[in-house]
Amino acid sequence: MLVALAGGVGAARFLRGLVRVVPPEDVTVIVNTADDEVFHGLYVCPDLDTVTYTLAGAEHPEQGWGLAGETFVTMDALDRYGQDTWFRLGDRDLGTHIYRTERLAEGATVSEVAAEIARAWGVVPRLLPMTDDRVATRVTVSRDDGRREVLKMQEWFVRERANPVVAAVDFDGIETARPAPGVLAALEAAETVLICPSNPVISIGPILAVPGVREVLRRRRDRVVGVSPIIAGAPVKGPADRLMGPLGMEVSCVGVARAYAEFCGTLVIDSGDEQRAREVEAAGVHAVVADTLMTDARVAAALARHTLDAVA
Repeated sequence: MLVALAGGVGAARFLRGLVRVVPPEDVTVIVNTADDEVFHGLYVCPDLDTVTYTLAGAEHPEQGWGLAGETFVTMDALDRYGQDTWFRLGDRDLGTHIYRTERLAEGATVSEVAAEIARAWGVVPRLLPMTDDRVATRVTVSRDDGRREVLKMQEWFVRERANPVVAAVDFDGIETARPAPGVLAALEAAETVLICPSNPVISIGPILAVPGVREVLRRRRDRVVGVSPIIAGAPVKGPADRLMGPLGMEVSCVGVARAYAEFCGTLVIDSGDEQRAREVEAAGVHAVVADTLMTDARVAAALARHTLDAVA
């Protein structure tokens, strides 16, 4: 069994490649849920939905999140009534959020609903939220006038386009959160644990912060392999650079290696960063060089194979 830690578009694209080179039924994905928020009374799980839609082959091909062929008639109607619709939920996507919200109100857990939604989309890999408890990423930003303000992650990332300078990142509720059923057992039993090319701070960070997860990874370090989401000093997609730098992490594959060294024995870095492989090794992490820019599913599959071979 393979276990992947995942969050965001980069992870979803990597997983799409992974299930081309290994049996999908052998894959368990532990997904970040600290981005989850309520919008218009609906409980939205952005990372779980992105992974689900991508593995189902239904994702929006250009933006990587949401559904292909999406429309926004409902959001346009809410605009008419003066509602704040900076977080745009598509008309087709609304069905997922309505279903999830109703099931949670009935007493189902996030894990149970994630499995039901995945099954409805024909997704074979097992999708596990990192926790069924409420954990929320909060970003403390510095305003131009010197004030500090705490924003919800989606407020900072979507509404404010990741522009405010980051001073701190916290995960509210993490101290009392429990790993979702099956998370620790999957990590213990996995032949290989994969850390997808996701934002180290707000996608992988919350998963690692769930009590018990980091401890298992430390014990399994030789079987843990990550893929750097940073190429030539910049993220392929998303705001990793605007988080890593202010929090004291070098925005590079070396910075990722240093952040992961405690629990990750091998890191796959892009061929464009080959000259930095020695620095990755100096951080105590074995460096493997491959093409990591997933321009299509074929390249993603090749990257997944390289990643698995790195710890074979």
